[in-house]
Amino acid sequence: MEPLTQTKAALGEHAGALVAMDVADEAAVTKGVAQIEAEAGPIDILVNNAGKASSAPFEKTESALWAEMLASNLSSVFLVTRAVLPGMSRRGRGRVINVASTAGLTGYAYVSAYVAAKHGVIGLTRSLALEYARRGVTVNAVCPGYTDTPLVADAVANIVAKTGRGADEARSTLAKVNPMQRLVTPGEVADSILWLASTGASAINGQAVGVAGGEVFTG
Repeated sequence: MEPLTQTKAALGEHAGALVAMDVADEAAVTKGVAQIEAEAGPIDILVNNAGKASSAPFEKTESALWAEMLASNLSSVFLVTRAVLPGMSRRGRGRVINVASTAGLTGYAYVSAYVAAKHGVIGLTRSLALEYARRGVTVNAVCPGYTDTPLVADAVANIVAKTGRGADEARSTLAKVNPMQRLVTPGEVADSILWLASTGASAINGQAVGVAGGEVFTG
């Protein structure tokens, strides 16, 4: 089943307008956002959740990997937000929520390109929060730790391939980074996003909210 069909099936009656686009391609984003607004009306809540993670020692980080990490994790946020924010600003309301990572708050070895991109997401979040604070728009980020998603499944497979350890041991290694000794669940990340989109979070702006069981602290 194609990803868009899977998404429609999962959302059911809540699916609304669904448009597939390459969020790292400027022309595709412009066309896609216009199509969504034509089908569903103005966008009041934007969640930038696209991303990729690849690892390599810094000296083996090729330019192509560096460019891919920045395009997928940072330029995508820039392009989609730039397409949506003007409408929010004109209407005097809107929420932009960027899904970053604990990698946007601290450093990790062997993922320098990914860390650099996620730090960029946090910087962009803070800058836009100040720029749009008087226009009824808030801009925040959530920063999950290792979360039980296909991205972590890929990380587990990579550990298994490179170290020969079993999958369970590899997952346990990642889980131990969290002081709660477990992976974060997708639902926990979603709940944080829902809160930032709610009226109760109207005064929350420019924040990077860690969703990682205490792995990192923000301040």
